[in-house]
Amino acid sequence: MNVGVVGASGYSGEVLVRLLLGHPQAKLTVVTSRQHAGKPLAAIIPSLRGPAAAQLKFSESDPAALAARSDIDVWFLALPHGAAADFAQALVPTGRKVIDLSADFRVADLATYEKYYGHHHAPALLPQARFVLPELTDPKWLTEIKLAAAPGCYPTSTLVPLVPLLQAGLVTREHIVVNSFSGVSGAGKKLDEQYLYVERAESAKAYGLTKHRHLAEIEEQLSAAAGSAVVVQFNPHLAPMRRGIATTITVPAARGATIESLYAAWHAAYAGRPFVAILPSGETPDTAYVTGTNRVDLSAVHDARTGNFVLTSALDNLVKGASGQAVQIMNLWCGFAETAGLA
Repeated sequence: MNVGVVGASGYSGEVLVRLLLGHPQAKLTVVTSRQHAGKPLAAIIPSLRGPAAAQLKFSESDPAALAARSDIDVWFLALPHGAAADFAQALVPTGRKVIDLSADFRVADLATYEKYYGHHHAPALLPQARFVLPELTDPKWLTEIKLAAAPGCYPTSTLVPLVPLLQAGLVTREHIVVNSFSGVSGAGKKLDEQYLYVERAESAKAYGLTKHRHLAEIEEQLSAAAGSAVVVQFNPHLAPMRRGIATTITVPAARGATIESLYAAWHAAYAGRPFVAILPSGETPDTAYVTGTNRVDLSAVHDARTGNFVLTSALDNLVKGASGQAVQIMNLWCGFAETAGLA
């Protein structure tokens, strides 16, 4: 099966290219970049030197030209929000599967999207799209959609621990506090003083307080899971590491809920899911052990003094938080083994 990556030279694009070059059932046929059009892939991403990437060159990122290619079965959009929608408008009508790594189709409600991101470039496509977190999204998405929106890294680290507990009534919908720490690669590949090595080394700080963009999809998905509105206090932080997400969630336990019932809900929700690892209570996840994997590690404790559950998760923002999750979506959508190319 032939696949193409639009925007292959960013951090997520590079990881996506690497995963697809090693995929047993996908042939990476097209990689695009406006900046590097015409250049060999391995010249821009030297770590990919070798026979697998030898014949690939970056092509121009032109929506109409890409839409005219009838040989591509799946398109990945590894682009910033706004730009991805422009390509989706051209590619979705061709009938090819489109998997978007940006935020353009993660939020179903147009008004909510515009509140956090501004003008939407392709609102008519929203009914054809679906937010797809493979472990949690109703399997009906496999036949009902034309465009899959891969979740963001912060939302994945938050939704995987919380959604089964809300659905089981083990936690309250109020007073949920989420503190997350992200590696610098989460900001994308760009020149900005605050992301320079000398600015970030030995430094950690909060940012985007009260209205980080990922809050839109976090609250929309939690509200859908709970059956009523859920409001979250989301506090993101920039950490002095290249990649990884570490999230700590404090949420009041529902009456009668125990740590045993919490773990039972997690095990029921994620039985047989290869990319969720549930650690024993008290053994907190560490970003060092998920880097380079498509796995999210989970753990929880109950604080009898406050009546809260404290949930912790860790994942690689460029793999399970972006490109690996996109490949996982492709595997399920195309009928491949869920772990293909991700072991």
